[in-house]
Amino acid sequence: MAKGFGGGFPGGMGGMNMNNLMKQAQKMQKQMEQMQTELENKEFEVTSGGGAVKVVITGKKQIKSIEISPDVVDPDDVEMLQDLVMTAVNEAIRQADDMANSEMGKITGGGLPGGLF
Repeated sequence: MAKGFGGGFPGGMGGMNMNNLMKQAQKMQKQMEQMQTELENKEFEVTSGGGAVKVVITGKKQIKSIEISPDVVDPDDVEMLQDLVMTAVNEAIRQADDMANSEMGKITGGGLPGGLF
């Protein structure tokens, strides 16, 4: 009968050292926390309509500011202004997501330590 984690695998769990695996996981967790803090402090500025609308959001996806050029405010075409604001906000969120995913990929190398997944 197999004892411990060896489970009949030569060298136990394919030669994986559980202490090293735990150290890798702790290091990755620390890197992820640091990346999250950096991302929360990052700001993303996006414009739409050739600069008619400017949106600034944080890495936490909270809108910090919205600036609308008076030239684009047309009471007869509110839909255009709404579309410009929506486009700028969605692009800012996309940029924040892209950066978060990119940074996470750098930490995880596209997977988890030890090739578990």
